[in-house]
Amino acid sequence: MNYTESLRRILKGSAVFSLVALMLLGPSVGSVTGQSQEGELEWYTQVEKAQELSLATGKPIFAFFTGSDWCGWCHKLQRDVFAKPEFISWAKQNVILLELDFPRRKKLPPALAAQNNELRAVFKVTGYPTIWMFKLHPDEQTGKMNIQAFGSLGYPSGAIKGKEEVKFLETANMILANLPEG
Repeated sequence: MNYTESLRRILKGSAVFSLVALMLLGPSVGSVTGQSQEGELEWYTQVEKAQELSLATGKPIFAFFTGSDWCGWCHKLQRDVFAKPEFISWAKQNVILLELDFPRRKKLPPALAAQNNELRAVFKVTGYPTIWMFKLHPDEQTGKMNIQAFGSLGYPSGAIKGKEEVKFLETANMILANLPEG
């Protein structure tokens, strides 16, 4: 049995995510999608790095499940929400951004594809775009990470055209308002 099959068996039917397996994949999984400039967002692609920053800052992970080379609604969400100054400011202050891509034409490195597929299975993502906000907490006895999911979002349906970020941020702030302390 190879490493990926072993990881699938650990996760199958479980709400507990085995981050240890992904940490072992380490540097072979990308860490950011690009360099962050003033006014730009820094999206991580490696859950290990996002979790490290989440623990250090106390901010939840904002996981964006996307199809970068085929998903029209994902592109629309990026254009109508993520590119807006209000979202950029909000994201920098409130969350750690994690992009989980499921392209159809380009090939991801195997370790990155495995990580993304495992997270998609854990969160039961069936459509794109989907955003989950969560934290990971280590279980010292098992070496696994427990996921504390706070809520999910998608494209802000019913929003005023040109103000999609307003409705999106209202929903995101409702999720953040219900986070447990600590």
